[in-house]
Amino acid sequence: MPIYEYRCQKCGHVFDKLVRSMSASGEVECPECRSTECRKNVTLFGTTGAAASLSAAGACAPTGG
Repeated sequence: MPIYEYRCQKCGHVFDKLVRSMSASGEVECPECRSTECRKNVTLFGTTGAAASLSAAGACAPTGG
């Protein structure tokens, strides 16, 4: 079940919503103003850049020996 980030077009509030199915087409309601004028944000999950990903992967690699 993916979690999506939304932004309310009416009040600008940014919030997360757990979606039970990727094909679910229910309206999303802003928890602040109750508007249904919400748009899904495009976000990157758990990354701060390619270099950070490479160094983090190296830290998890077996050391051998």
